[in-house]
Amino acid sequence: MYIRKSSRTYKGKTYSNYVLVESVLTPKGPRQKIICSLGDLRPRPQSEWLALAHRLTVALSGQPDLPSAQPPDAELQDLLAKVQAVGPPPPTSATLLSVLVDQVRTQESREAGPVHVGYQFWRRLGLDSILDQAGLSERVRQLACAMTLNRLIHPASELAMPDWIRSTALSDILQVDFQTLAEDALYRNLDRLHGQRVAIETALADRERSLFSLDQTVFLYDVTSTFFEGRALANPKAKRGYSRDHRSDCKQVLIGLAVNRDGFPIAHEVYAGNRHDSTTLESMLKALDKRVGLQAGQTVVVDRGMAGEENVGQITARKLHYLVAEPYGARGDWVEEFENDTDFEEVKRENSPTNPFQHKSTVHVKMREVDGETHVLCLSSERQEKDRAIRQAHEKKLLVDLEKLSKRVVKGKGRGTKPAEVLESIGRLKERYSRVARYYHMEYDTEKKTFQYRLDEAKRQRAEKLDGSYLLKTDRKDLSADEAWRIYTLLTRAEAAFRTLKSPLRERPIFHHKEGRVDAHIFLCVLAYHLLISIEKTLLDAGLHTSWATVRETLKTHQINTVVLPTDGGMTLRIRRATTPEPAHRELYQKLSIPSEIVPPRKTWSQPEEDAK
Repeated sequence: MYIRKSSRTYKGKTYSNYVLVESVLTPKGPRQKIICSLGDLRPRPQSEWLALAHRLTVALSGQPDLPSAQPPDAELQDLLAKVQAVGPPPPTSATLLSVLVDQVRTQESREAGPVHVGYQFWRRLGLDSILDQAGLSERVRQLACAMTLNRLIHPASELAMPDWIRSTALSDILQVDFQTLAEDALYRNLDRLHGQRVAIETALADRERSLFSLDQTVFLYDVTSTFFEGRALANPKAKRGYSRDHRSDCKQVLIGLAVNRDGFPIAHEVYAGNRHDSTTLESMLKALDKRVGLQAGQTVVVDRGMAGEENVGQITARKLHYLVAEPYGARGDWVEEFENDTDFEEVKRENSPTNPFQHKSTVHVKMREVDGETHVLCLSSERQEKDRAIRQAHEKKLLVDLEKLSKRVVKGKGRGTKPAEVLESIGRLKERYSRVARYYHMEYDTEKKTFQYRLDEAKRQRAEKLDGSYLLKTDRKDLSADEAWRIYTLLTRAEAAFRTLKSPLRERPIFHHKEGRVDAHIFLCVLAYHLLISIEKTLLDAGLHTSWATVRETLKTHQINTVVLPTDGGMTLRIRRATTPEPAHRELYQKLSIPSEIVPPRKTWSQPEEDAK
């Protein structure tokens, strides 16, 4: 132990300071440990400095010196009081600490893994820059990021979202204090995002195209519905209509979504809930043209609900190709071709890496050209079983209702027995069971007041032959039957996007009632889906076929917390850092090409009285 002098010159005057230093042995060799600062010792003779240092060290250790007849040293008492008041200086990173092991603890543990991945892909897609170019402030961008990550990881209402944000490591990752965040700020943020949806979506589609080398020759378009909780009186789009969610009791809006062949969203629109799907195609074509710029030769794929001649004409008017599914009724003109097994070829399909038994069914296709259009006849063994089961279930219910109607007519009394009421009941049965009612003859004699029904066996057999069959139609001449079928099946990626929006991202039910906030809420879900599909695409390209749900569950155990280290010098060192990633965490981070270190360690020192607070 010895005293070391340090000097500093300021404005031509030299200042000296003396520190008490101890030499300690470390794994890297001997190092000097500063025990305390002694200030300027020049008033005391230099020969007495070492003795003073020894007495000061003994006093700091709490061990009394041997009794002495000499009076107390006033300078020693002043130095001791000064050191005890200020406390030891915070050690440097190379300094060894004496830690009170029994008092070591952790604080403020926060889930970090899923948030880390979501934020890294937010940055990779350049969303902060895109929102900045759209004229949104830094605070709006921060809240938009937090709200989108909430939809991706743990969807919640704006009322519950602040608590979720504070329960995660978002504050550490974004370096933003969310302690006072309230739901009103999130509602206002939706209002600010609403007006910039088109600009953001346009820039995002361009960014993803270059980042993932996406194909832009095929556009897949589909429509779904999503329902409201409440009356939604402030939203003129909230109407009752055909509900895909089987919630005809609720008002709804329609969502039209166009994706590319890789499943990335390109454009979306929100329509009135009572609008027919077929009336939305023209609006979506305009949206696509504004977002990505439609070019001659690109192909638009839609399902049978939008395959009418008017829509086909709108597609061809833009010099685009079409590939559509024909209405079920059109199959009746192709019964003989479906019965003829010649020319059918089996489609070779690869099994999913995670489900080798996925494609037990077989699909056979063949092609015919009529009036300049190519028709693709498709037979699916899996669909055949499904069609047969649906038809048999409908027929069973129809027969039960026919028997009820027959007994009611025979009874001739009570409600529903008047001729007009009976005819009305027959009409309702034909409408309700349209799939099977067409091969039953229902006859009511108004004079005799008798009702009879009989099965047309020939029609039913004809329907059975068409189980599992469907028709595709296109104006492209460069496709084989196999290629046309494969392009059409890509439409399932739009359907998968809807399923993801509704379930994992919990886009429904909608609690907002204002039109702008409803549109912004749906837009927020679409932004979250951009992150999700980007994550899954990156993993797939890296050879890992898994879902975001699995990734999220795996990474939720990677956390950030504060390690509290009380020292024997009376001060407390706090280190805010992430836990060491486990092998499963590291593997995912590696395949996603993102760093495994979530945030750099942050150290802070505090006094005991600060800890008590």
